[in-house]
Amino acid sequence: MRRLLTLTLAFASTLTLHAQQQTPPLAGIAHIAIRVRSLDSSREFYNKLGFEEAFNLKDKNGNPRESFIKINDRQFIELYPGDPENAPVGFLHVCFEGDDLEAIHNDYVAHGLTPTAVRKAGAGNLLFTLAGPADANGKAQNIEYTEYQPGSLHSSDQGKHLGDDRVGDTIFSVTLAVRDPAAARDFYLNGLSFKSIAHDPMFLHMPGNSGQEVEIATAASLGTKARFTLRTENLAKAARILRKKEIKAIKSADTLTVSDPDGNQIMIRQ
Repeated sequence: MRRLLTLTLAFASTLTLHAQQQTPPLAGIAHIAIRVRSLDSSREFYNKLGFEEAFNLKDKNGNPRESFIKINDRQFIELYPGDPENAPVGFLHVCFEGDDLEAIHNDYVAHGLTPTAVRKAGAGNLLFTLAGPADANGKAQNIEYTEYQPGSLHSSDQGKHLGDDRVGDTIFSVTLAVRDPAAARDFYLNGLSFKSIAHDPMFLHMPGNSGQEVEIATAASLGTKARFTLRTENLAKAARILRKKEIKAIKSADTLTVSDPDGNQIMIRQ
């Protein structure tokens, strides 16, 4: 009896320790950041897709330095103006949303990662960053994490700038082009607790119940360009919107693919 009790307590202790070691879940993809040649041209393009600029941040001279294109109340595309000499166009980073950013940060530190300290960002939300695998240029990809705060620019825009004729309503996945896909996959699986998908080992589910994914791709296949997938409830409607706006789309069985003015790829799936 004593032996059974000892084994039961040991098993319960193991379960408790395992639960304590679980990485806090992510709520989903908060935004994808892209550097573009022309903010005006890119905003016009996304507007044709049905997406509006929710707000922007300006530099000290009053010029827009960051445009927030709204996909839904919790997801955005961030556009930054490019500089041919110092800031080439292309994918910048992905940002994941967390319900408890401090807990995620502390969990990463406990597992030997080195995220920056949690701070309040310019739009009023909590933020920390983490160096990820090397990108096409051999530099560590920046990974952002945010927790939306009451009164922030994002939270204050709840229910606004959501047109009826959007080609999609959710960012479902984002592609990360890296120099070493195997090492990147290991980083996301074992470092960040993403989950492997059986039918394709280079697509990974993020921890939590969002169902959203990242795709690991070779830098040679995508270079510095961004690629992400939007989900829609009506692919035929999305196709009609694109035709009306005279935006060329490549159609496959279940996907429409369009390119923005800089060649970044947006895939639309039902």
